[in-house]
Amino acid sequence: MEKSIEVKSMRWINILSVIIPLAVALLIGIRQKIDLGAWTKQLPHIIGIINSATSVLLVWALVLIKNKNIEGHRKVMWAAFVLGGLFLLCYVTYHISNPSTSFGGQGSKRYFYYFILISHILLSIVVLPLVLRAMFFGVTAQYARHNKVNRYAFYIWLYVSVTGVIAYLMIKPYYIQ
Repeated sequence: MEKSIEVKSMRWINILSVIIPLAVALLIGIRQKIDLGAWTKQLPHIIGIINSATSVLLVWALVLIKNKNIEGHRKVMWAAFVLGGLFLLCYVTYHISNPSTSFGGQGSKRYFYYFILISHILLSIVVLPLVLRAMFFGVTAQYARHNKVNRYAFYIWLYVSVTGVIAYLMIKPYYIQ
């Protein structure tokens, strides 16, 4: 691979890895919500489905690669990557059009929920540049580098997907319909 293309690609990955979390945080922090219609109240449920599907796809991709099915692995990982983009779109759309939902649980359930939520959010920021790099190295057939990044990226992404489902299931009773 030409060095200048890789340098430019890494620069874009770094830029996106900073801009996306900042943009999401800013959009969520906007107090004046945009009225996009009642349909947006269904987005948390769609996001829960997306996170569930992503978790399944990640495990499936791991099984495929362990069985040396590289083409199957590639297709499933692309599907997981596309779901990640769809998740981001749904998440931002929901939060720019609806107020945040407060967790109503008490006691140890509350502490568990916030542990899951905070670790989910922090690791979602950490995993973004790792996933982007892993995808880049996979697409450009730099498999040694792809595998090196994936030692961390896979498990963090799986944790983020699974904890997204757990957080959704725990807060689901408190959504205003």
